Amino acid sequence: EQQSGLVLHRTRHLFIRQRTSVINAIRAHLAEFGIVAPVGRHGVEELLTVVADPNDKRVSEIARACLLAFGAQLRRMKEQILEFDRLIRAWHRSNEMSMRLEAAPGVGPVLATALVAAVADPKSFRSGRNFSAWIGMVPKQHSSGGKNRLGNISKQGDRYLRSLFVAGALSVIRYAKIHGTKHRPWLTALLARRPTKVAAIAPANKIARMVWAMTARGERYRNPSRLRVKRNRAGQPA
Repeated sequence: EQQSGLVLHRTRHLFIRQRTSVINAIRAHLAEFGIVAPVGRHGVEELLTVVADPNDKRVSEIARACLLAFGAQLRRMKEQILEFDRLIRAWHRSNEMSMRLEAAPGVGPVLATALVAAVADPKSFRSGRNFSAWIGMVPKQHSSGGKNRLGNISKQGDRYLRSLFVAGALSVIRYAKIHGTKHRPWLTALLARRPTKVAAIAPANKIARMVWAMTARGERYRNPSRLRVKRNRAGQPA
């Protein structure tokens, strides 16, 4: 079952990369004719509308035939990716561990199922830091003479999982910007010092260590703010 999940995720990832390549090809070819559009899904749709219009003489017939083929391929890829997403959601709902992981912040069905599929035995990692290092989200060590010097993140490990963790961290940051960060003051301080994409590495690392603890120890996610409320009601300090 885990191997089948890996095949599903790797195939979906390959299709997403190919979709990006096709979009870039459409944009690049039309830019040679002086036709550009805004970045994003709607911009690509605008370009395909130009390609589909035979009365638009800015595009030659030969180029139009090639670009129409790209457009047809892009539509098929999008349909197939949606089907992969449906299969992932179905597998997610049938897997108890995956459903439990979804309760953690920044973890959705895609990341949860990818973790269940990729990590056969969470206890093979001695700690959450080892698990995070396996993914490639810990700083490089440049230490000597008793002085610890940490560099940039190593980026050595599972690139696919790392990208999913960073995407989950960015969603946590977006939510915090909209609803406030009173339960995560450290995130507020971090965003004040670093750009959003750079700051996302720290919460991604935290999420990775959190899900390792949940899988290795069989725990459920416990919201720190709720735990604080329970302690206050019991008369103990937060």
